[in-house]
Amino acid sequence: MIIKLANSGAHSFFKHEVSSSVKRLFMHSMLALTVIAPAPSALAAKQTSDTVEPEFSTASSQPMHSKSATGNRQMVVTANPHATHAGIEILRRGGTAADAMVAVQFVLGLVEPQSSGLGGGAFTLYHDALTKKLTAYDGRETAPLAANENLFISADQTPMQFFDAVVGGRSVGTPGTVKLLAHIHDEHGELLWKEILAPAIQLANEGFEVSPRLANAIERDAQRLAINSNTADYFLPNGIPLKTGTILKNPEYAAVLELLASEGPSAFYAPEFAESIVEEVRAQDNPGRLAIEDFTKYQVVERDATCAPFLIYTVCGMGPPSSGAVSVGQILMLAEAAGIDKFPAESPKAWHLIAEATRLAFADRNHYLADPSFVDNPDWLLNPSYIKQRSALIKHDSVSGEITFGTFPASTKDRANTVTGVQIEQASTTHFSIVDFEGNIVSSTSTIENGFGSRVMVNGFLLNNELTDFSFKPENESGLIANRVEPGKRPRSSMAPTIVYKDDNPILVIGSPGGSRIINYVANSLVRILLWDQPIPEAIDAPHISNRYGPMDVEKGAVPYELLKAFGALGYTVNERDLNSGLHVIELDGRVMRGAADPRREGTVQAD
Repeated sequence: MIIKLANSGAHSFFKHEVSSSVKRLFMHSMLALTVIAPAPSALAAKQTSDTVEPEFSTASSQPMHSKSATGNRQMVVTANPHATHAGIEILRRGGTAADAMVAVQFVLGLVEPQSSGLGGGAFTLYHDALTKKLTAYDGRETAPLAANENLFISADQTPMQFFDAVVGGRSVGTPGTVKLLAHIHDEHGELLWKEILAPAIQLANEGFEVSPRLANAIERDAQRLAINSNTADYFLPNGIPLKTGTILKNPEYAAVLELLASEGPSAFYAPEFAESIVEEVRAQDNPGRLAIEDFTKYQVVERDATCAPFLIYTVCGMGPPSSGAVSVGQILMLAEAAGIDKFPAESPKAWHLIAEATRLAFADRNHYLADPSFVDNPDWLLNPSYIKQRSALIKHDSVSGEITFGTFPASTKDRANTVTGVQIEQASTTHFSIVDFEGNIVSSTSTIENGFGSRVMVNGFLLNNELTDFSFKPENESGLIANRVEPGKRPRSSMAPTIVYKDDNPILVIGSPGGSRIINYVANSLVRILLWDQPIPEAIDAPHISNRYGPMDVEKGAVPYELLKAFGALGYTVNERDLNSGLHVIELDGRVMRGAADPRREGTVQAD
């Protein structure tokens, strides 16, 4: 088993046994409230990411029930039934998890274009069953080499408004998804690209039914989609948003896939093809700085997985430039150190510890984490001694006041705090989980960032707006911001594809979309599954409770009055809202696999 723990002392946290299952304290049908007991003013911190999210949950506020399945051979869980079917069919033809991920991603880019696709980037974990090696593949977009730290600074020297920066070419980074798929396929695939891409090509040529989720997203974003002529022609024919059930064909997309099938994925990054993307980006009213050189120089990076101990498990994920694994690991370790196992499942005190642990993790995330090629990310953020030091700050009976980043040891290199920078991660993105017959595993989270990305469409696919994941401000009163824009840099992410191990064997594959709340969705689900022994469908159906900077965001219409009242008594401001996860999970118990797809999206599970 080849995985990378944060440090050699991390194994000391393996001493606790998993708590026995505790009956859940709330059901989904309880009445909703609006706001409970305002917290002290110090907690009403500025939350620049709390804007209206462009992707809304498919589910209503009624009780939700995830789609689930059981198998003992192979399994695919994705956000769309077309993608799930394509993935399982590739496995049935003898393909590996790597082959299936290629098929899944190209279908998702067609049927769920608002979330991911050829114009975006991804992070993928791959567990090789033969070598027992876990590798983290970084296919994150990069800032153009012609970009600089003032990319999102207006003429009046203030940060641009979010959507002023998003829409058009300015926000577009070098796409990494196609090269990521090619890289992993080269190492772990078996089937030819021509065979793997056939399902997506056929679907693009013959057409597919527009799903309710896609139709809803188009209608809500029609004004921005109308700005680019290619985008408008596709999503708003004759100026009218596509409706649910409309048969939608995409021959341009099919032509691109046919090019990749015949000439190989390297054709996407060749000057002849890249030029069409560069020209479109630079022709916008809000032009970008992408150049052909950005495509020819783009590389996927293989990284060690970042792993953290929790109870008797090892939780592994994607480290920087993603904050996902570090933050999820910190939350779990801090909650354990604070004694979460002493409180009943789903109890107010347990959620209070999770909330406080999350706030501590986000303070460190916002201050320290960024692209490791540009920033020295501390290697002690998951050190048990540091975790013990930070967990001592958690008050068991009330909300803490203002929380700042930690230092370890006492003196550390000063670094600017990105909390005060303008940086917004939106709840687009998609996640899929795959296990093949040999036991190879894919946990992959991919995105074009905002719903519909930059709203710029070319060659039948949308381009990302990933550069708005950088801090808009390059510096603040403390100095330079770690996650500022720099040429060739990868913006910080919250994507958290995760594989959990027990005794060196993988037992859980999980991940989610959801902007910076991905960290909440994944960490909270791991607590529910690993500590509270909840079955995976129950764990991902359960109401979301999300805290990053102080206020407690709870899923609208899903959390009971008693729990909301308890949060108020602890000093939290409570906000009810749609919390748009897309948790797609596979649990491994020997050869038995149990999978579940989040009811808040249109995901499905298929297994043999």
